[in-house]
Amino acid sequence: MCRARLAVTAADAGPVEVREGLERHLRPDDIPARRESDGMVHTTRGRSLVLLVCLGVLALLMLLSLMVGAKQIPLATVVDAVFAYDASLEDHLVIRTLRLPRTVLAVLAGMAFGLGGAVIQGLSRNPLADPGLLGVNQGAAAATVVAISFFGLGSLSQYIWFSFAGAAITSVIVYWVASLGREGATPVKITLAGAALTVFLGSVTSAIVLTDAHLLLALRRWTVGSLVGRPLELIAEMAPFMVVGVVIALMCGPALNALALGDDMARGLGQRVGLARAVSALSVVIMVGAATAVAGPVGFVGLVIPHVARAFIGPDYRWILAYTLVLSPAFLLLCDIVGRVVMRPAELQAGFVTIAIGGPFFVWLVRQRDLAEL
Repeated sequence: MCRARLAVTAADAGPVEVREGLERHLRPDDIPARRESDGMVHTTRGRSLVLLVCLGVLALLMLLSLMVGAKQIPLATVVDAVFAYDASLEDHLVIRTLRLPRTVLAVLAGMAFGLGGAVIQGLSRNPLADPGLLGVNQGAAAATVVAISFFGLGSLSQYIWFSFAGAAITSVIVYWVASLGREGATPVKITLAGAALTVFLGSVTSAIVLTDAHLLLALRRWTVGSLVGRPLELIAEMAPFMVVGVVIALMCGPALNALALGDDMARGLGQRVGLARAVSALSVVIMVGAATAVAGPVGFVGLVIPHVARAFIGPDYRWILAYTLVLSPAFLLLCDIVGRVVMRPAELQAGFVTIAIGGPFFVWLVRQRDLAEL
């Protein structure tokens, strides 16, 4: 009788997370047949095995990133260039100064953008949210414009810290504005505050850029997202921020699961809602701000990949974050590799390819799945 009552409650519950939680109290033969045909992996062992396969795909794409380009470089040469570098050899020089830095950046930035999107979607309960929702991208762009236009900074190593600071300050302002009022920083208020500030900063940035041809040329590559021309030393400056943000984001999985049930339910489960939102937003600011400062606002990674992860394993954010951590850099590496070969010997920036691949895929995803389940 108790199991039957739980089954009825699970079937009638609105949030998918409630049904999943109740179903864990049922025997395997009581679980509805839909679990066997929804395309998801529901066992811990199965999820772990699929995650290992994804890790293998990521490792393969990292290797291809070092081998593929305007000039094909054999695997043996790649191994020698990484472990026995000889600056007198042209292929070694290409790998160590060009392809290795962009591969490392693709992995770090992919993790940051992907996890940032997953956390923001859980934080705002908005299936169409991405890191730009907190004003990260536009804040970084506005600060970069100020650094170049008013302070005369011309190199990436000079204005990268302005970009990072702009992303952080803008996100803090968005969260502060959303926190005003009796309810605090609710998902709707965060979304509205982020959208309003993004539009305002976008207008200011465009007004400055359109009056300065030199500034427009300097920002052209950065604004679409690019992995080219970033030395390892510059990536190393931002890497600690991205790593710290990634670690904090991975720790937010249980809190995001609670927030997905609604604020009242989360409080009933002992979750400090305000603190959970603040820590989650902080992780996004740190890692996405650093990634945007180096690679620019690469689009669609943080929007599409979390939904791909949900298609594998369902609504549990602990697993969504783990899968996103692996799938996001794999997707960005794939886009970067495609950009190198489609217009050989010229290259198409990774930001264009993520839009070209991610846009149609996301449209298909929306048509196939019910994104309102967030």
